[in-house]
Amino acid sequence: MQSFEKPILVCSRCLGFDNCRFNGQILYNDLVNSLKPYVEFKTPCPETDIGLGVPRYPVRIIQDKGQNTMFQPSTKSDFTGKMNSFVKEYLNNLNAVDGFILKSKSPSCGIGDVKVYKDVDNPANFSKGDGLFGGEVKRRFSGKAVEDEMRLSNPRILDHFLKKIFTLAAFRKVKKANNIKALIELQTKNKLLYMSYNQKELKNLGNIVASHKKKDKGEILEKYENHLDIALARGPTYKSNINVLHHALGYVSENISREEKTFFLDTIQMYKEDRAPFESCLSLIYSWVLRFDVEYLKNQTLFHPYPDELRKGFEPDRRREFWG
Repeated sequence: MQSFEKPILVCSRCLGFDNCRFNGQILYNDLVNSLKPYVEFKTPCPETDIGLGVPRYPVRIIQDKGQNTMFQPSTKSDFTGKMNSFVKEYLNNLNAVDGFILKSKSPSCGIGDVKVYKDVDNPANFSKGDGLFGGEVKRRFSGKAVEDEMRLSNPRILDHFLKKIFTLAAFRKVKKANNIKALIELQTKNKLLYMSYNQKELKNLGNIVASHKKKDKGEILEKYENHLDIALARGPTYKSNINVLHHALGYVSENISREEKTFFLDTIQMYKEDRAPFESCLSLIYSWVLRFDVEYLKNQTLFHPYPDELRKGFEPDRRREFWG
């Protein structure tokens, strides 16, 4: 049974942890609940943490002279200073983190979908932007996994998020141990996973590890982390997934029959045409890995990038892209 380092996630407190919404409600979230046994949660609520009560009058993001401010129309109160001070202090003291699950549309936690009003008196005049907390998270932690709960209802985005937080957590453990041997092991078992993400960065990461005898350990780990962030910045494409499937096939092709190989290639074609999920291709390969006891592939995180229990309820992941 594969063990996983627990990712450290910052999650908006209203997503199943406390009745801290402006209307006194709590929003139970199935994903957050399913993650609780496998991750370590930190649960701020920026609005209550700066002293706003529950329930409370809603606050809005108002654009003032090119700067976003937090204003409470009912009381004519400006909470920008308090919120910015909280954000700075909280994030400055966040020593280790692998990802964030933030409340969508929240004027404090939202990322990208928050109503940003052009003026106080015209609620119909707005654009979309970030909350004060969520926007600073995006700026400071661009290399981490940052999503809101609504986007994570998409199975492809969720799959990428889970792969990323568990990979980052595994590296964080290696970095904390300051252990090059552990880094080499991490690189080895993640080779196919990295290949599915970014072949160029796979090569860069391999070169960094290979140069460990020539450079300072701290420098090696810092450089590896920087390139790992680049490698995991975007989810895999169907083309890179197909490439890694062909690569994995090379380890078992001499042991399987011509009919089995043809069936596998036909399944890849179905995946390419969006008629079969990627998981079906992986399962076929892994069945042969177990059958022929291919030790190298048995240890590849590509086949088990996060706890299998978290796959429950996933819709099949077909090839359509969500990465721009």
